[in-house]
Amino acid sequence: MSTKVPQNEEDQEIDIIQVSKSIGNFFDRINTRIFQLIQFFLRNWIIVLVLVLLGFGLGLLLDVTQKKYKQEIIVAPNFDSTDYLYAKIDLIYSKIKEGDTIFLKNTVGIQKPESLRSIDIRPISDIYKLIENKPENFELIKLMADNGDIKKIIDDNLTSKNYRYHRISIMTDELADNKKIIEPLLKFLNKTEFYKKIQEAQLINVKAKMAQNEVTISQIDGVLKGFSNNVNSSQKSNSLVYYNENTQLNDVIKTKGDLIKEQGNHRIELIGYDKIIKDLSTTLNIEKEGFFYGNKKIIFPVLFVFLYILLHFFRTFYRKQKLLMTEKIV
Repeated sequence: MSTKVPQNEEDQEIDIIQVSKSIGNFFDRINTRIFQLIQFFLRNWIIVLVLVLLGFGLGLLLDVTQKKYKQEIIVAPNFDSTDYLYAKIDLIYSKIKEGDTIFLKNTVGIQKPESLRSIDIRPISDIYKLIENKPENFELIKLMADNGDIKKIIDDNLTSKNYRYHRISIMTDELADNKKIIEPLLKFLNKTEFYKKIQEAQLINVKAKMAQNEVTISQIDGVLKGFSNNVNSSQKSNSLVYYNENTQLNDVIKTKGDLIKEQGNHRIELIGYDKIIKDLSTTLNIEKEGFFYGNKKIIFPVLFVFLYILLHFFRTFYRKQKLLMTEKIV
């Protein structure tokens, strides 16, 4: 045992020395590479300067000429027209990709279709609005959540299309005008005979329901007025009058409150029912953001110089390998 301990200590010292040498050689190689890189720039500073100026000029030109703007429209499809809305947006998107400016101009009515780059539609997730006053939706979401991830269910295509509000995004390469793009698009989306007939029928139904509710409310007011008169007359005559709880007076009052609330909801419905695809808000000319967008004047000079350095070292590597191969053959 006594003879092995010094040997182990000696081996450890040798290992430490080798590690130190390896670390020292590593830093020496780094220093050599840095020095070579500095020499490269000193020898080729004219070419590097030209590449920087060229990249900056080209990047600046692209930053100025290739601007993109996003237009957003928040819409509410009425009369179960969500699938119809998505189909129409998909149609317009396909025509933009095909470059069919004739369809976009003559059929859709967009005056400068060549400025369009893309269009898409996404639901605005609002699970609370989806289940509000709709017990059947709540039970369905609850059942689906028991069998899977609730987040996936909320974002699922079948679920998301049932959300009340949706966002249409339009990308253009120049500033957009509301009358030239947004208004023609909305007019095109609302141009459908089938849903117009449903709209007319729905308006008749809502107005008839409101009229019936007004009659019922008036009748309830008559009942309450009669009850109030009976109470007042009984108090004047100092006679005791007993009212049976089964008269359900509280239920009558509650029914009136529910009807008044329903009338308010119907009035709000009528405001939105003036269009099949109701536009709620429009935001124009949101300039695109991103790391590469607007920074090409910085990215291009760095990219050009990097490619030049890569090409230079590739040529150097190729020449060395070619020389080695020639020496082996000789």
